[in-house]
Amino acid sequence: MRPVIRLFFIVLRRVLMPFMLIYAALSKPKAIKRDAAKQAEVDAACRQLTLYQFNTCPFCIKVKKEVHRLALPIDMANVRRDPNARQALEAGGGKVKVPCLRITHADGEVEWMYESSDINRYLHQRFAA
Repeated sequence: MRPVIRLFFIVLRRVLMPFMLIYAALSKPKAIKRDAAKQAEVDAACRQLTLYQFNTCPFCIKVKKEVHRLALPIDMANVRRDPNARQALEAGGGKVKVPCLRITHADGEVEWMYESSDINRYLHQRFAA
């Protein structure tokens, strides 16, 4: 029974994929504007962040919309297309679940944040103008 359910969701995702990609492209919010100095600070802070995701995940789309709205140059690691990203996510975060934000703190400690709402809340609190 479990393989049938898995197959159902794989087929469903493939059927919905073009619609999800179109939705993601059309629903991008307008990016906020910062002065050059402030944007440089944000750019430097974002070098410590990596978002593990894949393009047709609705929760990833939700996070990527917030990333775009906040004008954050966060590295994106596609776990579907990049086996190294998938392996890094599993090794570091303990599970292959997206979206996941990898945060490297100033002291070198690495935090793996799952759940789209938590990620969006963190990004908003840290980078909102």
